Amino acid sequence: MPHPTPLNAYQIAEATNTLDQLKHYLRNDPPAADALPLLVPLLNENTGVPMLLGDILRAAARIVSRQAAVPWTDETRDIISTLREAAQEITDWHILHRGIQRLSSQFRQGSRTLAAQ
Repeated sequence: MPHPTPLNAYQIAEATNTLDQLKHYLRNDPPAADALPLLVPLLNENTGVPMLLGDILRAAARIVSRQAAVPWTDETRDIISTLREAAQEITDWHILHRGIQRLSSQFRQGSRTLAAQ
C-alpha cells in the first residue's frame, strides 16, 4: 500500500487552530441554528473527530509497538496500553452524533428555538 503524502506539524497546528476557533465561537453563545450545523461534521459517527482521533491513537500505538526496542520496557507497555485505551474511550464518543442529529431536528421543528419535548 503506498504511503500517503506526509503531513507536517504546521498542517496539524492549523487543524487544531480551527478547532480552537470553533471553541471560542461556541463560547460566545451564537444562535443554535448557526452552531449546530458546525457540530454535525465534527461529531459525524464515521468521519468526525472522535473516530479520527481514535484511529490516530490506535495508529500511534501500532507505530510504537512495531518500532520500540524489544523487549519492551514497562514504560513502553504502559504507553501502548494508554494509547489503545484512550482510542477506545474516544471512539465511544461517536454516540454524540445521534444526539446532535436529534437536537438539530428538534431545533428546526421549533423554528429557531428548541421544540418542547
